[in-house]
Amino acid sequence: MTIAPDDARRGASHVYRSMRDVVQSLDDADTVPGKFEITKKGIVHDMMAPIGPHELTTLHLRKRLEKVMPEEVVAHTGEPDVEDAYEGIMRRPDVMVIAWADMEVPESFDPRALIAAIEVVSRSNPENDWVGKMSDYPLMGVPVYAIFDPRTGTGAVLTDIHATPEGPRYAVRKDFVYGEDVTIGEWTISTRGLPLYRGDGAEKAGSSGV
Repeated sequence: MTIAPDDARRGASHVYRSMRDVVQSLDDADTVPGKFEITKKGIVHDMMAPIGPHELTTLHLRKRLEKVMPEEVVAHTGEPDVEDAYEGIMRRPDVMVIAWADMEVPESFDPRALIAAIEVVSRSNPENDWVGKMSDYPLMGVPVYAIFDPRTGTGAVLTDIHATPEGPRYAVRKDFVYGEDVTIGEWTISTRGLPLYRGDGAEKAGSSGV
């Protein structure tokens, strides 16, 4: 059987809507910890501890960015999702750098309205941040993707989306280690004192404050 492109797109759209309904019901139930996202490969469940290095890193990054950004730009955490229904992808970055004006939407954020998406690597599923989102975010049109990895005290900032045979990909990657300054979009912040994962689950951080 031959499936025409438009038929394939309609079929994919139907599958995406079904997955979106499942994710919405799980979010509404609020009985399963972590967050559910829809990728090009299906639903992914990212377990996150409510406290600890992951959430502390998110807090540090939000506060450090908002110290240097203009008032009309925020480092937003939480809902809503970032959604590209055409591509069948729905993500929820740990931090979304976005203008106040672009937050005034009835449902999900437009990924192309984001200035940057920032992820703190999950200890339970690091491939989601280092592999899945590295492919999904340029496909969605997110111009800057910054990754902070508390497992290793390293990270990367990816920019400059360009076309490849596998689809849109980031052309420029700047790696960093904790302790260095890092530039996300137009703003530079310190990475000193960001917490690290430890084998016992406790956090470890340097002496510098937020």
